[in-house]
Amino acid sequence: MKLSKTEEDLMNYLWKLEKAFMKDLLDAYPEPKPATTTIATLLKRMTDKGFIDYTLYGKSREYYPLVKKKDYFSKHVNGLIKNFFNDSASQFASFFTKETNLTKDELEDLKKIIDNEIKKK
Repeated sequence: MKLSKTEEDLMNYLWKLEKAFMKDLLDAYPEPKPATTTIATLLKRMTDKGFIDYTLYGKSREYYPLVKKKDYFSKHVNGLIKNFFNDSASQFASFFTKETNLTKDELEDLKKIIDNEIKKK
């Protein structure tokens, strides 16, 4: 299951905060802040989808993620590779390095990361 763009935005704040009440999440947003009802609706949807849960303190809910950010984005990057690059990590890497205007330093950093992964295997 996937989050919508607005749900992903909210989830990013929750990942950053780790645990948060609705007020904390609203405070994390830049101006103009979304309506409280909008955040409540998003939190309900995300709970229903199994991405977050909450602990009840009286009438207040403290929300926390059930899915790690790394796991969520890893699943979606792998889906992107499968759906748009014929399940070829090499095609994805070629596209990524050519089409994202990386600097020479950034490419060197990527090369080091790849070299380290090769050594581990």
